[in-house]
Amino acid sequence: MSGPHYILLPVSPLFIGFSLFCAFLLNLLPWGGLIGAPDFVALVLVFWGLHQPRKVGIGVAFFMGLLMDVHDATLIGENALAYTLLSYFAIMIHRRVLWFPVMTQALHVFPLLLLTQAIQMIIRFLISGKFPGWLYFIESAVSILLWPIVTWILLAPQRRAVDRDHTRPI
Repeated sequence: MSGPHYILLPVSPLFIGFSLFCAFLLNLLPWGGLIGAPDFVALVLVFWGLHQPRKVGIGVAFFMGLLMDVHDATLIGENALAYTLLSYFAIMIHRRVLWFPVMTQALHVFPLLLLTQAIQMIIRFLISGKFPGWLYFIESAVSILLWPIVTWILLAPQRRAVDRDHTRPI
């Protein structure tokens, strides 16, 4: 077994909303045009799709996609479609993926993030006729490197004990 296992407290809907808001703010930073800059909204959406599929579903993903479409000034629906499919597939595999350690989870999340980028790239290619190059997909690899950190940060509020008892092993 790797590391201590916790019984997690229920997640607050306010914390979910706050994490999505922070991810959106991180995407607003000017590094969005750089090669390899991760899509934090996609990363947080896939995390909550795996951990809380009943609270963060396809509707939330669609709304966040529309926000990103407006921010990126792209075709309305491009990110919405990509995030909706990302959320759908994350919810579809959530029961299986959560049994694995964090690094193995990252390997399961990697194809989902690649699919999201592929959908965005195909739509942009159909609209503009320009192929961004294969370096475009480095974003997914960088996102996967951030997966353990994102998991640790977003699960941290659920790990705290309501009443601390130092004699209790859990």
